[in-house]
Amino acid sequence: MGRLRVLSGVQPTGALHLGNWLGAIRNWVDLQKSHETFFCVVDLHAITSPHNADQLSKDSLSTAAQYIACGIDPSECTIFIQSHVKAHSELCWLLNCVTPLNWLERMIQYKEKSIKLGDNVSVGLLDYPVLMAADILLYDADLVPVGEDQKQHLELARDIAQQRINARFGSEEKPILKTPKPMILKEGSRIMSLTDGRTKMSKSAENDSSRINLLDPPDLIKKKIKRAKTDAHLGLEFGNPERPEADNLLGIYAILTGQNNDSVKSECSQMGWGKFKPLLTDATISALEPIQLRYKDLIDNPEELHKVLQEGREKAESAAEGTLQRVRNALGFLSI
Repeated sequence: MGRLRVLSGVQPTGALHLGNWLGAIRNWVDLQKSHETFFCVVDLHAITSPHNADQLSKDSLSTAAQYIACGIDPSECTIFIQSHVKAHSELCWLLNCVTPLNWLERMIQYKEKSIKLGDNVSVGLLDYPVLMAADILLYDADLVPVGEDQKQHLELARDIAQQRINARFGSEEKPILKTPKPMILKEGSRIMSLTDGRTKMSKSAENDSSRINLLDPPDLIKKKIKRAKTDAHLGLEFGNPERPEADNLLGIYAILTGQNNDSVKSECSQMGWGKFKPLLTDATISALEPIQLRYKDLIDNPEELHKVLQEGREKAESAAEGTLQRVRNALGFLSI
């Protein structure tokens, strides 16, 4: 029995931040030892909203470098750029042709983003979930790590596989596409904003002070944590819905220092913000220092990085081609 296969990825738009690392990439590092893992930089998704064309390739390379700097090991997993594997685009088109429009119109993220973009909303933004389904289904993924904001997209991928491809063109005994299951991430999967403890830390937030980016220098980290929203209470605690900032910052501190919640609660229950914030600052700078040093080595000497991405593309193409051919055959395309 082979290892279960996991597929995940991050857009290259905007800098990776503490939430990306603690909520996703840190878990990927653990998964690569126990699962067959594919991690991609999803650059095709990055152009569904207006983007900087001059920056896209640089950001894609930077994101891959940050994966490795965070501990993703190319000898243990497959790291690749989404657009380098043409099968993503082709399978997306094939799935488009069997996916009902109203399935896409009800997607929550599309509704929210289309309101913000108004007349500038693209067909690509509407179609984003089908491309995500193609990403997942191409690699016969058994499991997909998901947070709350991506559950609906994974359910769409499952519905497309089961109801629109397997039920119509395959059979229960011989399905064409594997139906993936969600992998619920462990603690730290939802790191909140420094400016609003009720809002998830986000790359797309306009206020850069709302997040700590993985490549932020120590002085900037210190400034952001010093300005982070707090409350008037003495002592920090977990689980109080009236104190979301306390819950978030204390949780970040626990993860970064490798302590459990009970230990951190005992340490900080009588502590004021003025004493706690320097502790959090030191823990954050210390945790990010090795990532930043490894990143600098990779970016300053990109030959290793290019080699990793070339090998990753070849492995990803090999895995994807079989799935794409099954779908082509099932839909009746001529093969010669």
